[in-house]
Amino acid sequence: MEANKILAKAETLRGTLSTGFRDEIVKSLYSEAEAIARRAVKPVEGKRYDFDQKIDRLVTSPIAGLPIMLILLGIIIWLTVSGANVASIALADVLFAVGDWGRALFVQIGAPWWITGFIWDGVYLALAWVVSVMLPPMAIFFPAFTFLEDLGYLPRVAFNLDWLFKKAGAHGKQSLTMAMGFGCNAAGVIATRVIDSPRERLIAILTNNFVPCNGRFPTLIMIATVFVAAAFSPALTSFIAAGTVVGVVLIGIGFTFLMSWLLSRTVLKGEASAFTLELPPYRRPNIARILYTSILDRTIFVLWRAMQTAAPAGAIIWILANITVGDSNLARVIADWLNPFGLLLGLDGVILLAYIIAIPANEIVVPTMMMVYMGTGTMINGPGTSAGIFDLLVNGNGWTMLTAVNLMLFALLHNPCATTILTIYRETKSYKWTVISVLITLGTAFLVTFLTASFARLMGWV
Repeated sequence: MEANKILAKAETLRGTLSTGFRDEIVKSLYSEAEAIARRAVKPVEGKRYDFDQKIDRLVTSPIAGLPIMLILLGIIIWLTVSGANVASIALADVLFAVGDWGRALFVQIGAPWWITGFIWDGVYLALAWVVSVMLPPMAIFFPAFTFLEDLGYLPRVAFNLDWLFKKAGAHGKQSLTMAMGFGCNAAGVIATRVIDSPRERLIAILTNNFVPCNGRFPTLIMIATVFVAAAFSPALTSFIAAGTVVGVVLIGIGFTFLMSWLLSRTVLKGEASAFTLELPPYRRPNIARILYTSILDRTIFVLWRAMQTAAPAGAIIWILANITVGDSNLARVIADWLNPFGLLLGLDGVILLAYIIAIPANEIVVPTMMMVYMGTGTMINGPGTSAGIFDLLVNGNGWTMLTAVNLMLFALLHNPCATTILTIYRETKSYKWTVISVLITLGTAFLVTFLTASFARLMGWV
């Protein structure tokens, strides 16, 4: 009984503590430990970490810390955009040539047209597209990200963002899980295990999808290149496209803070726990470890999972495109039915259909749209030219700048992919929170695109 009274009294006094009480305890503990260390330990190399401390004064500075983070993010995205475009086209040429050979072989042996189409124009082309648009950017992004991780910079990112997450009622380690989400949101959700507080871990899980994963970059890069960068000289195209994608990423980070703040003050109300972070010394990156981690543990793992979901999605796309209803196909009929709601959001029915089909894998959004717009029974053969895509979307299907802007916003904010949804359930063991994670993101996407479209129409911009 006495123990229960003590615990009850402690719980009562907890509410009277200042918000910085835990930080003061941690600071006091480390000050005492430092004093003991000075009395008991005599360092051999007194200036061993001076260079690290000089760098940290810059990269963790209240003034320079965040700009340096943005510059590094911009460089990584620019490398990804500029390098992936060339590699994607080359890889697509090879993979789609293999598809042409396989299709011709099936025709030669007399296979029924529907078997040939289902296997080569549906399943295989979906896989070829996913590999061609996903592998090159991952092969650039993951090694660059892993390099910063191996260098010891990522804990500095958590340090710089800790105060923002604390204001949002979340945990500073959420910045690390958010960074993992750039590669794959499912990996970002798993990474929330580093957060001890169940409440703050749940906030990190529910908001991780606001960071665009690698599967959404192809759509963002295409729109940024075709609609934004096309207005500038070719020499600036990659820089403008990368800057546009960085801007979209910052919007996603802003929604991460906003939704974390709303959750921490409503259904997940509570006080942010103390975050004690020891900054490790900088170290020379191990190239072998970087390549192993980025290529095998991340790139191949994520690509294989995307291929597993893309194959059935490609089959569904082919079936919808080859079942005729009157003078049209089933895909076009469904898109026309969705069109009024799509226009309300500043999009159209084809875009909404593409995102419904692409729930298993975001990478197939663009080829699905192109296939329905072109009225073909197969996916288009790889990434097209910017001028050709622009002509198809604008002159052929009535796209405006509002459509492009809202597609980028929808691509950023919409519901998690099937893999991430399954991962959220496995981590939370709750159908309720899994459904809430989908409703939060999809509801935000609908609301933001609706308000953007309404404002643009009110101002007479469209």
